Amino acid sequence: MAYDPENLLKGIIPPVITPLSGQDDIDREGLERLIEHILAGGVHGLFILGTTGEAQALSYRVRYDLVKQVCGLVNHRVPVLVGITDTAFSESVALAQFASEQGADGVVVAPPYYLPIGQLELVEYVEHLVQKLPLPAVLYNMPSCTKMMIEPETVARLGGIPGIIGLKDSSGDMLYFQKLKCLFDDKPEFRILIGPEELLAEALLFGADGGVNGGANIFPRLYVDLYEAAVGGNIAKVKALQRIVMKLRSTIYSTGQYSSAIIKGIKCALSLLGICDDFVAEPCHRFREPQREMIRQHLDSFRELYHHEGGKWGS
Repeated sequence: MAYDPENLLKGIIPPVITPLSGQDDIDREGLERLIEHILAGGVHGLFILGTTGEAQALSYRVRYDLVKQVCGLVNHRVPVLVGITDTAFSESVALAQFASEQGADGVVVAPPYYLPIGQLELVEYVEHLVQKLPLPAVLYNMPSCTKMMIEPETVARLGGIPGIIGLKDSSGDMLYFQKLKCLFDDKPEFRILIGPEELLAEALLFGADGGVNGGANIFPRLYVDLYEAAVGGNIAKVKALQRIVMKLRSTIYSTGQYSSAIIKGIKCALSLLGICDDFVAEPCHRFREPQREMIRQHLDSFRELYHHEGGKWGS
């Protein structure tokens, strides 16, 4: 099934974690449970091999295996977006081609990491890359990891290239988001999705087309309910659900000490829910028992809070 642009990039599209049972092995049973758990929450698509999916720490064998497994499990029930960001141009092209062959619906491209490049270099890089891509491409602004911001003027230029259909912004800068909305006022077909969950409600109310939010791995229905409330103009419900999202940020995401705490927290929570293994790729590692107990307590508090707001827990 080919999704038209109207349905390919909108709503809640979780950046799916990569369930691992070891350093170079996918937790296959866990992956199947995770996909079904997320889809049962009513999400509008899936994004694999992103930051939350630990893409940069995975071998190429595992990346390709994950694409094959996810596309097979989803079986066109929702669009699947595949992150192809790499330091090597040819590897991005090869993964995009494989993703297309497996039935994926789009690819996600961030600036190549490690050696920062200039805005003009980025424009040329994307222009050259898109010519070789078999699928629509989504830009990914992730300056904390790529060490460069895709400037609004650069996005405007890239947005005019056939095959570029939108952007996921994980900068956490709402002024940046507002500039993009102004630049694309006359081009609503170019979709803008928000990454940081603490900004989800605000972004949706100011015109974002959806969210790519890690917490939807654990609580997919919460994020879908928030999106639907925003689209429906139910401000009171938006405020109530956003408070729960903010609690996630201050608890499960804040349990660890390092930037990997979000990934560790999500994986630990999913493990405690019996969905998948919580192995984290090197050089990071899973939470030890003290942190695991803290996550367990946070999950219990979320159940009570979400039920209080009238939500259906989990999926």
